[in-house]
Amino acid sequence: MSFDHREPGTDPARWTSFLDTVRAEPVDPGRFDAVLVVAPHPDDETLGAGGLVATAGDRGLPVEVLLVTRGERSHPDSPTTGEQDLGARREREFRDALAALHPAATATPLGVPDGGVREHADLLRAALRDRVTAVPGRVLVVAPWRGDGHRDHRIAGEVAAAVVADAPRAALLEYPVWAWHWDDPDASAAPWDRARALALSSDVLDRKRAALAAHRSQTRPLSPAPGDEAIVDGRHAAHHLRPTEWFFAVDAATVSRSRESFDAHYARKPEGWDFDGSWYERRKRAVTVAALPRERYRSALELGCATGVLTATLTERADRVLGTDISEAPLARARVRAPGARFVRAALPDEWPDGRFDLVVLSEIGYYLAPADLDRTIDRVLGSLDDDGVLVACHWRHPDDEAVSDGDTVDARIAERWPRPALVRHVEEDFVLSVLAGPAVSSVARSEGLVR
Repeated sequence: MSFDHREPGTDPARWTSFLDTVRAEPVDPGRFDAVLVVAPHPDDETLGAGGLVATAGDRGLPVEVLLVTRGERSHPDSPTTGEQDLGARREREFRDALAALHPAATATPLGVPDGGVREHADLLRAALRDRVTAVPGRVLVVAPWRGDGHRDHRIAGEVAAAVVADAPRAALLEYPVWAWHWDDPDASAAPWDRARALALSSDVLDRKRAALAAHRSQTRPLSPAPGDEAIVDGRHAAHHLRPTEWFFAVDAATVSRSRESFDAHYARKPEGWDFDGSWYERRKRAVTVAALPRERYRSALELGCATGVLTATLTERADRVLGTDISEAPLARARVRAPGARFVRAALPDEWPDGRFDLVVLSEIGYYLAPADLDRTIDRVLGSLDDDGVLVACHWRHPDDEAVSDGDTVDARIAERWPRPALVRHVEEDFVLSVLAGPAVSSVARSEGLVR
């Protein structure tokens, strides 16, 4: 997701109308013994969770904010303020804001370079894990929503989800920041089916308003010069100064497998899963390609293309081929193996490629997605598929310790959400393969004119 904070963005009034229709469970900080907030930049703690920080503090809970970066790159084109001075200023503003929310709340700055959370994810992971395990009771971790559209936010959210998944006494809430700006309430990308709401008292809302005002470098121009404009103007602030704070709940048992885990896999095994040498893999690819109902396609999308072995074959059957994968390492090999294709790194379902496709391939990745993320991925396929297009889904049927679910569950869920019966369904002991068609697809024989 790309966006420009200088654009007006979504009208806050449209979100107000939408939020009036959302049925959300209330957030109850009293169920926990401590609250730990992850803020990729100064002001994220206030915008996304300032009311929660204040409310939890009022109830006597220990609250700590992990400040990942100093936010020194918020004004990259500033002619008046350098990154070092801006970072120092923003950290002072952060401490003033946190004191306004609750004087007992504590902060730990990690000193990660702004924009470099991905490159320093291990530092955040270690700090977060240490604090989660140090709490003797239940801890509520609050981190950015992974679909928020900002890279630092996404990585911080992924790290938090992975840490919480390994911590039986921890729970995770995700907060949106920039999604209010770019998302469309009429076709929202956010998971409102798992929304949680925290009602803010008038006192808490006043403290949140004061905390946001403390972030002067973000809410006011640094100077009248171009490049020094406010980042959080009044229109954007209105999204966050509602009497209700909004979060998305995450069940630790149903978190999609993280980018870091795939990065680690490819660091150990650069070729992935022996796609070239294994007869099983070569035969499965042959079956997959043989199941395609058309000889030629205009535009193909392969989700989870790994090192591009199947992608190279698809370039022989499609005019244009786009491959995506969550990890960069296999894509470097894919670009060499399939030079006729285009590749982008993307985490499903939030980072979805633009364009329309008449062939989408989803092979061996559905069971790495949490159920909610799988549902959203299916919906995104449906939204991107031409009427004469098909989805080809192929999945391993044996146990996988690193998977969230299994191949049969994924295949059944795709069939359940797809509006038409499968055109092909091939099941054998090792894998299940389904071809699901758009509304304008008919059988091969009918398309060839062999039957009426």
